[in-house]
Amino acid sequence: MRRNRDGRPIGWHGVEDIEESQSMPDAATAQPRRRSGSIYVCPLSAVPFTVRQSKACRLVTCLQDDITVETPKLIAPDKHLRLPLHDIAAEVPGHIAPREDHIEALIEFARDWGGEGDMVVHCWAGISRSTAAAFTALCAINPLGYEAMIAARLRQASPTAHPNRLMIRLADQSLGRGGRMVRAIEAIGPGSYASEGVPFALPADHS
Repeated sequence: MRRNRDGRPIGWHGVEDIEESQSMPDAATAQPRRRSGSIYVCPLSAVPFTVRQSKACRLVTCLQDDITVETPKLIAPDKHLRLPLHDIAAEVPGHIAPREDHIEALIEFARDWGGEGDMVVHCWAGISRSTAAAFTALCAINPLGYEAMIAARLRQASPTAHPNRLMIRLADQSLGRGGRMVRAIEAIGPGSYASEGVPFALPADHS
């Protein structure tokens, strides 16, 4: 992966690069406490750099369990969530499709994080499973009605993001969003093609 002079991957999108959306949900639904953390999304190849750069306190791995990912030294073992699943949106023999228990574990992990400190989420390419997991985590800790805003900021941060649709459907059901998460991801489109995504970051707080 090519890098700039400061060591960041070329094209890296940090939290400071995300502009404020002009469309805001009803302020009555906003929570007063601001979350200070960020969520970083990257491919497997950029995990060591991204964890080191962000000084993350948590890590989410979305990869089939035949690929071994060691927990970085900065991350406590119990703060490393492993979701053993393939990047598929339907049952395929010999593969593990995203399931409800995967998504419930992710939501519980995200709520325990609460947006305080930085968290890294990765899959193989940093395009599908990891972006779906990041979107789910952000929806889980932000108020109802912010799904479209979070999805739009996801697209702004990553032109190649293509969240796994099955993970999004399961998350929408688990969080009781009535289809808002599904519609929000459909609205941003599939993204541009890439074999590997560029690491990017989003703020935890979207309220």
